[in-house]
Amino acid sequence: MKLEEQLQQRSGNQCELCDSTDNLKMYDVAPRSGDGPDSTVLICDTCRAQIERKAELDNKHWSCLTTAMWSEVPGIQVLSWRMLHRLKKESWAMEALDMLYLDEETLAWAQATGDHDNDDAVELHRDCNGNVLQNGDSVTLIKSLDVKGSTLNAKMGTVVKNIRLVEDNTEQIEGKIEGQLIVILTKYVRKQN
Repeated sequence: MKLEEQLQQRSGNQCELCDSTDNLKMYDVAPRSGDGPDSTVLICDTCRAQIERKAELDNKHWSCLTTAMWSEVPGIQVLSWRMLHRLKKESWAMEALDMLYLDEETLAWAQATGDHDNDDAVELHRDCNGNVLQNGDSVTLIKSLDVKGSTLNAKMGTVVKNIRLVEDNTEQIEGKIEGQLIVILTKYVRKQN
């Protein structure tokens, strides 16, 4: 039986953290990826985005951890522990952490990435006014920009449509100006409504 089928059977075709049935995908719990069903869980897009810090933490959503943390699956225990640590400002999360017991090996796994040390802050692409940018948005330049390696000068007020977020740098986006794909700093753009 394939791993995904095993996870679907184990979870009853539900997110193993919040019980959602929408957009379920396999998720390898770092740093033990590829260890099979103990280190892989089936989660929804909402949980994944917040785990990977691509969406703001929704405290109400994560109240599901008070149930998920009791799972016998080590990967679910590790994710529960990490997310409870990120939510430790909430009294219910601290109470759950006090009750959660992980054996030495599982605790070492949970601590291995250091993700639990960080607060609930999320690194998102934001424009000059702090508005969250998404792939496909349109933005306006708030400053004239000289494009490096080119004679192109992008004038203030230029609209850049259908932007793409630079995956590993929240201060950069990509967009086309006069048919040329360029990288633009987010501090020089304003999101259009």
